[in-house]
Amino acid sequence: MLEPAALFHLSPTAWVVILFHVFILFVMALDLGVLHRRARVAGVREAALWTGVWISSALMFALLIWRFWPMWRPDSSARGSDKALEFVTGYVTELSLSVDNLFVFMVIFRYFGVALQFQHRVLFWGILGALFMRAGFILTGAVVLDYFHWAIYLLGGLLLFTSYRMLRSRKQEFDPEKNLVLRLAQRYLPVVHVPTQRFFVYRSGRWFATSLLLVLLVIESTDVVFAVDSIPAIFGITRDPFIVYTSNILAILGLRSLFFLLAGFLEMFRYLNVGLSLVLGFIGLKMIVQEPLRPYLQAVGIGERILVLVSLIAVTAILAVTVLASVIAGRPARSTASSGESDTPAVKPRP
Repeated sequence: MLEPAALFHLSPTAWVVILFHVFILFVMALDLGVLHRRARVAGVREAALWTGVWISSALMFALLIWRFWPMWRPDSSARGSDKALEFVTGYVTELSLSVDNLFVFMVIFRYFGVALQFQHRVLFWGILGALFMRAGFILTGAVVLDYFHWAIYLLGGLLLFTSYRMLRSRKQEFDPEKNLVLRLAQRYLPVVHVPTQRFFVYRSGRWFATSLLLVLLVIESTDVVFAVDSIPAIFGITRDPFIVYTSNILAILGLRSLFFLLAGFLEMFRYLNVGLSLVLGFIGLKMIVQEPLRPYLQAVGIGERILVLVSLIAVTAILAVTVLASVIAGRPARSTASSGESDTPAVKPRP
């Protein structure tokens, strides 16, 4: 059993992890327990403020890594700048890949007819659940790669396949009705459709799930699919579990405010799936060829720092070109009213 006095003898890295989670829990408790205790619509100004808070937090954490890495990890004290660069690259990659989640959120909310004032609460608990699931994925991935180094090639192949699939698919293909978790919940849970921010209500002597719980279940289950794509991508940038975990968590936490900030502009990013598929393809190819080519790269002076910097430049450039092309092209053209069709995600009536 760990004695109380032993808590003060934890490693510096353990203290950093503890303080990191204390900060995360404090901000999330402030968000839901104080600022959004009652259901209300999150405005664009508020969403922009919170987006700035999370991005600033990530940049500040990168600065802390750069400055204090020698204190956290004395065994690699000279790599503070390298680790900060890995963190920023992982954060940018995860945040860009997570933007694709926003389109799915939009389709889910439209499908269930979720009122604007309830969307913040659903995303809060959905993202909180995603944090626990992704922590498990990251821990599993780190252990697997530590014992089976050749698994890096499997993850690279997975990213290449995902890149090909994303390039050929369209966001409109997502259909919440086909979600297995939703179908099981509708079959075995007593559900009542009432306008409330609660996930369960007590009626006629028994508990009922609300449609808001169904929305939460769909969001949680779809995040598993996104995690399978995004987490291997960060392992393609760095193998350090600490950097993978912290960059992933901070990117996911900023996703909720980013949704409300970009909700009215999401359809403008018509080429986003092309850009994200290229990002996944680039990282997947890098994971496959990097190890065999490492001796030749080191012979010409290309070390790990340069490879990470190239990854950051490539990801940023792909996203910049994608956004610029989308802005120039404008919103997807809608078909005539007589046809009753459009390029926006098709939404079926709520069950």
